[in-house]
Amino acid sequence: MKEYILLTGASSGIGYEMANQLAAKGLNLILVARTETKLQQMQAELINKYGILVQYFVADLSDVNAAKDLYKKVQQENLLVTHLVNNAGVGNYGNFTETSLEEELSMIQLNISSLVVLTKLFAKDMVSRKSGRIMNVASVVAFLPMPYFSVYSATKAFVKAFSETLDAELDGTGVTITSLYPGTVDTGFTTNEMQSTNLHKTKPMHPKEVAVQGVKHLLEGNGKKVVGFQNWFNSKLPGFVPDSIMMKIKKKLASQQ
Repeated sequence: MKEYILLTGASSGIGYEMANQLAAKGLNLILVARTETKLQQMQAELINKYGILVQYFVADLSDVNAAKDLYKKVQQENLLVTHLVNNAGVGNYGNFTETSLEEELSMIQLNISSLVVLTKLFAKDMVSRKSGRIMNVASVVAFLPMPYFSVYSATKAFVKAFSETLDAELDGTGVTITSLYPGTVDTGFTTNEMQSTNLHKTKPMHPKEVAVQGVKHLLEGNGKKVVGFQNWFNSKLPGFVPDSIMMKIKKKLASQQ
């Protein structure tokens, strides 16, 4: 049976770059995103360029049933998923009392609930085979929760805690759970409001740079991987700077210029 890597959020940004880099290594892919035309185009390009097998599924993982349905479709097609990348995610910015509740509930569904569903269902299969790797894409805000990104920060803190504890649970099963922590990245994820904050005074990282480290971590890594030295350094600051001072710094960074 042919082996596949399943990648959510595959049609743009970090997911798109990871798909291309994995394909260049001759690895078969299952691409998941919301827009079928983009997935069709990627499928044709990757097959023609690299001669690999590429399947795709259209899914909006902010829908409560989408993750379960996706797993069922993969099983119905009899596709063997040896690696899973939970990359799909969304964020928002603003004062919590003014931001959209509907958007935030949708974000929680996408960033947390669907990630948990896919991890549980595919991890069960991997444990039964005694082999598999799952990488959850979080954010450096998991270490540095930011004002004005309150719900988004919380979702990524969940991904961090979930990934670390699940990896410990599965120790000895042959299944590895890793997590990836980019900082600001030059993708469509970043809104104009986000770009107007002090966080974006430094140049965002190109998604291809993040994908290089993400692919290596998926295939070979263990535990956490913070992308970029500055992000790694920033992730360590809460261990040295008092909470009250740290929060003032983060609030200034997250404020609009």
